[in-house]
Amino acid sequence: MGLYVLLSTLTSHGRESLHANPGRIDAVNDEIARFDCQVIAQYALLGQYDFLTVIEAPDNETVAHLSIDLGSRGTVTIQTLPAMSVDSLEAKLEGSRQLSRTPVTSGHQDPRLAADERI
Repeated sequence: MGLYVLLSTLTSHGRESLHANPGRIDAVNDEIARFDCQVIAQYALLGQYDFLTVIEAPDNETVAHLSIDLGSRGTVTIQTLPAMSVDSLEAKLEGSRQLSRTPVTSGHQDPRLAADERI
């Protein structure tokens, strides 16, 4: 199962609907489960997006279908992003498959930083 972040922005109709029925959030989470996806975490946000939802899903196509389906109602727009754990990224970077093992010594690296402080 892959990990995905859904950044959701309510439309004016979506805000009206949620204000009238706050339990609608739980109902949408139940609908997400019917797509064989699992809500891992969900947060209400202030700013450009109204909600951040982290889900597990079987594949990209399922998440695309889910996002299109939810967005087709006209109550929300969704930006969908694949995600990975930092541990998973670190493991991949430490693996044997590399284009180069030579650290950057010039260019964008600040030579004043100790080697273990460089990113």
